[in-house]
Amino acid sequence: MAEYRRILLDGAATEVRRDGEHLVAGDGRRVGIAEAVHLPPVTPSKIIAVHLNHLSRVTEFGARLPPAPTYFTKPVSALVAHGGTVVRPPGCRYLNYEGEVAIVIGRTCRGVPPSRAGGYIAGYTIANDFGLHDFRDTDAGSMLRVKGSDTMAPLGPGLVTGWDFRGKRLRTYVNGRLAQDGSTDEMRWDMHYLVADIARTITLCPGDVLLSGTPAGSRPVQPGDVVDVEVDGLGRLTSHVVAGAGPVAAEFGAQPSESEEVVSTALGGDWEFRGIRPPRRA
Repeated sequence: MAEYRRILLDGAATEVRRDGEHLVAGDGRRVGIAEAVHLPPVTPSKIIAVHLNHLSRVTEFGARLPPAPTYFTKPVSALVAHGGTVVRPPGCRYLNYEGEVAIVIGRTCRGVPPSRAGGYIAGYTIANDFGLHDFRDTDAGSMLRVKGSDTMAPLGPGLVTGWDFRGKRLRTYVNGRLAQDGSTDEMRWDMHYLVADIARTITLCPGDVLLSGTPAGSRPVQPGDVVDVEVDGLGRLTSHVVAGAGPVAAEFGAQPSESEEVVSTALGGDWEFRGIRPPRRA
């Protein structure tokens, strides 16, 4: 296996290779991982995410899996790097983390079966598929603002090649507390299936990213929280949640809402029947 990262080195976006606790550029310049300013490890033309895939998540919601996976997209403007900030807009309360494994495409892929899909994958990285559920009532069909608002797609820290996705543990921590604990073995559809399924009708280009789903345990986080996603063999992706100052609750457009669907999704199921109540307004 090898790990590649993109960092800001002397003012330029630079691809580097990990060498222990250092990152080494092609010209030999070295920087310690702890001192590096990270960029997203790839520059995709599109980000595609599967809805339900981990069986623990399906059980948590009391849902039924469809006969085949369903998907949504996240705009590339939502990307943020390892160590970056995730912004919860003003007027919003239900910003949820979702730790995931991200598939990165290595060469143009169209019309390939699952048995050949692995040859089109460059490697894997970690994603945190943040969701702004306050907009779920208006964007549930497209998930555009729910999953596509700025900073909702942390990715990194690096692209790992030669990684076998089978039997890997995925854990999410909030302020050091374990919040999600799942395995790639509980995925209904594996990485090769997802690539082949999308590539039936959509051309996947080098650098494109597919998010493979999250296990149970996604919950809202607050400004000031630190969220880490850790995957065996892929490292640890860190995000810092901050409060935004933009005019989201303006006098036009759909406003953040707090319906039963919003609250039950954010809190992991039908809260009315679990004795769980939504948090009080500040």
